[in-house]
Amino acid sequence: MVEGTVEREVCEDRTADRRAFFGDLHVHTGFSLDASTMGTRTHPADAYRFAQGERVGIQPFDANGRPMRSIQLERPIDFAAVTDHAELLGETRICNTPGMTGYDSIICRIYRAWPRVAYYWMNLQAARGIRHDFCGDDGGICREAARTPWQENREAAEAAYDRSAACRFTTFHGYEWTGGAGLGNNFHRNVIFANDVVPDLPTSFIETPDLVQFWGRLDRECRSAEGECDVLVIPHNSNLSAGRMFRTKTEDDLSIGRTEVERRNAFEPLVEIMQHKGESECSLGLGTRDELCRFEKLSTNSFGARSVPGSSAEPLPRQFVRNILKEGLRIEARLGTNPFAFGFIASTDTHLGAPGLAQESSSYPGHGGAGKPPGDKLVRGFPDHIDFNPGGLAGVWAEENSRRSLFAGMKRKETFGTSGPRIQVRLFGGWGYPETMCQSDRFARAGYDGGVPMGSTLPPRPGQDDPSTPPASRAPNFAVSAMRDAGTTLSPGTPLQRIQIIKGWLEDGKLKERVYDVAGNARSGAGVDLDTCRTWGTGFDSLCDVWSDPDFDAREPAFYYARVVENPTCRWSQQLCIANHIRCNDLDDVPEGFEPCCDENHTRTIQERAWTSPIWYTPPS
Repeated sequence: MVEGTVEREVCEDRTADRRAFFGDLHVHTGFSLDASTMGTRTHPADAYRFAQGERVGIQPFDANGRPMRSIQLERPIDFAAVTDHAELLGETRICNTPGMTGYDSIICRIYRAWPRVAYYWMNLQAARGIRHDFCGDDGGICREAARTPWQENREAAEAAYDRSAACRFTTFHGYEWTGGAGLGNNFHRNVIFANDVVPDLPTSFIETPDLVQFWGRLDRECRSAEGECDVLVIPHNSNLSAGRMFRTKTEDDLSIGRTEVERRNAFEPLVEIMQHKGESECSLGLGTRDELCRFEKLSTNSFGARSVPGSSAEPLPRQFVRNILKEGLRIEARLGTNPFAFGFIASTDTHLGAPGLAQESSSYPGHGGAGKPPGDKLVRGFPDHIDFNPGGLAGVWAEENSRRSLFAGMKRKETFGTSGPRIQVRLFGGWGYPETMCQSDRFARAGYDGGVPMGSTLPPRPGQDDPSTPPASRAPNFAVSAMRDAGTTLSPGTPLQRIQIIKGWLEDGKLKERVYDVAGNARSGAGVDLDTCRTWGTGFDSLCDVWSDPDFDAREPAFYYARVVENPTCRWSQQLCIANHIRCNDLDDVPEGFEPCCDENHTRTIQERAWTSPIWYTPPS
């Protein structure tokens, strides 16, 4: 079988009903400016070795260049993509390569002497679309310098991709287009290619600062070009975008038009709902009264606001994915196309070159990237900002672990995201699933045969134009199934608490939402001892239900997605405090570096979770 330009063997382990594969599509190495100013020295090949279970050394490094820390996954992941920033890729190489034009420039000398100063200065220039003087009048010197790390990234992805029949590990070529505006208001995108047919160089925000132009360039250089190039674009962590990630109006305050809507719909099937800088599903009080929307929240609305002491830039409703899904229904009613019909994934956004390092643990090293620089020696205390987290994982339902199969799963949005655990969750929607479906050993086959999987739009309701159809049969029903993470010997998985269905809809021009508990038990009494992290209470190894919308109105467009919630456990920060025997009775006795343990705002417990991609309902025209 040919995949891209290269032959590969047919996978031995293939199932038509598809399996869940876990990976990370947001990974930075030392080729990214921000990672390098944090002391990261990993290369793409190191990242792919780590993803497959090998131990990798990380900063800080001693005088002989030996890493003073090392990290290793308890379980390898199935797939990964290194997505180093396209912006400043060449500049970072120049500042690290003696003899290259620009190596002795003022900014490169600052980069080597005071890397955090260079981090802010160089990123500010890039956000303004400005190249440094040593790049030449047209920026050609720096674009040419980017060719070497881009080629090394491509070679690492090809070398690590298992093309044997075992299909153990899949890599994707990719990069990050790091769009930004104002004071760190991000509208960053990860760009993932289907195979080894990719553009000659990654396209950066400096060359294409307009998102519509960026999609157009991807179309010219990939989809419309000769060969088998295909690509998708994934918006990430909208919780720090100050509302710019998903615009509904142009700079002239006009509603976005059909061209932008259709192009976004074509290029952006997925959105990153969770990563180490916070969760972007929803936020209590910002368009919702859902109590579980308190999960992994940051107090500011942008990267820049975190860097300004005393900033009061509070989060905005349009930063959160659920609100944007609802807004998509309104735009579809106006233009006939929904630009925000996103499927969900999660990833880490690691800046250590550590894909899949998403486990809550007292040994969590921090992921860097606008985080705390480690310095040149090991320091006791928190390795990352206390409100950051280890990130999440992307889940894809696919026939096999190959680029062709996984990429197809991403394009059709049969995906889910988790906050770190390997929870397996499926959602199907239809008009007549039997209530006994959960007792069948052919649950998935019945889901496909009787309806559509997550990421899809419900087909027309049978008999929808027949007034004699009984009202009870007029509502869609949804089959949802979840299995807990089995865990490992060292880290057993946590029982599930419940499954919820989240519905958003448009009623008489107003956007609404409702959360339904459909399986499990929110009042099981499960809890966690904050002094030991010992857990108690009952839970579930698996949950399943066939649920029908009791509030369905065939005239109202809607979406439905499932959220699976585990029993409470200790957050990584609390595990670290306990491991270091921190007691908050007397604050004078708290060792330096561990003061956050005793902060009244410290969130000590967590309910890990997974989110399925939505299923949409569109009324008859």
